Formats: sequence, structure tokens, C-alpha cells
Amino acid sequence: MNWKTAIVIVAAALLITRSARKKGIMLSKNFSLDEFTRSKTANQLGISNNPGPIEIANLQALVTNVLQPLRDALKLPINITSGYRSKMLNKAIGGATSPISQHTKGEAADIVSSNNARMFNYIKNNLPFDQLIWEAGNDSQPDWVHVSFRMSGNRYKVLRYYPGQGYEDI
Repeated sequence: MNWKTAIVIVAAALLITRSARKKGIMLSKNFSLDEFTRSKTANQLGISNNPGPIEIANLQALVTNVLQPLRDALKLPINITSGYRSKMLNKAIGGATSPISQHTKGEAADIVSSNNARMFNYIKNNLPFDQLIWEAGNDSQPDWVHVSFRMSGNRYKVLRYYPGQGYEDI
């Protein structure tokens, strides 16, 4: 991503933050900010889950570079099961703490569709990403896909998560 694109994304994030987080703020034609911040756990525990301008800029970059191109290419609805998490929410759900979860930076999303394997493989072979994880499931379909994107320095790390056993490079 070039510096001009990064500036536009940060400026958009500042405008979104200043708009008092009205319902329905769209990050793209198919993804809203609310999809990334919605959390039953946060609501139940009274935890704030509102991203700041830097986190919103990171979410915008994730949507612009990965999620919207994925949605457009596959022509499949994509649901965000976990997007942005405040540090308090991440702690409450037992999210990654070392290193700090990319969810808390607005750089990651857990996603599902009607064909998670197709989604995983399309990202792996066609889109920029920092980390891509085949989460649980079986050899044919993951239960969900974790994808992250950084504005610079993407590692293109591909992993598989086995419940109770941990992660394996693939």
C-alpha cells in the first residue's frame, strides 16, 4: 500500500470517529463498522468495544485490501464472527495475549461463508495478508477463517489451528 492510500484511510477513520459512531457506517459496499464491533460478550459484561481512529484505519485497510476484494471475487456473503476487540474484551474472551492479538489493533477478522475452504484458498492465492489461519474443522472445511492485514510488513504466514493441540505452519 502506498503512502497516499494510507493517508486516505487514516483520514476516513478520523471522519468516522468524529461522526459519533452512528449505526450503519459503511467501510465498503458490503461491510459496516458495526459488523466488526458487535459483541454479545461485551454487551453482557458492559465492556466498551469502540475502536479509535487508528483501529478504524486498520479495519478500513483490512476491508479495502482483503475482505471486499474477496467478497467481490467469490460473490458470496461473508460474515464477520469476530472483528475488532477492545483489550478488555479480548481479555474477557481469552483472546491471544502474546503477542498482542491483531484483533485489538483492528487488523484481523474471523470470517465465515457458505464455503470456508474456498474463501481460505482464494485469500492464500490471490490477496495480500499478514496471517491466514484454517481454524479447526477438518481437511475439507475449516470451521472459520482468521485473516489479518497490516498496512506494511505483511508476513504471509499460513497456519492451521487444531483445537487442544495448537498451530501448525502449512
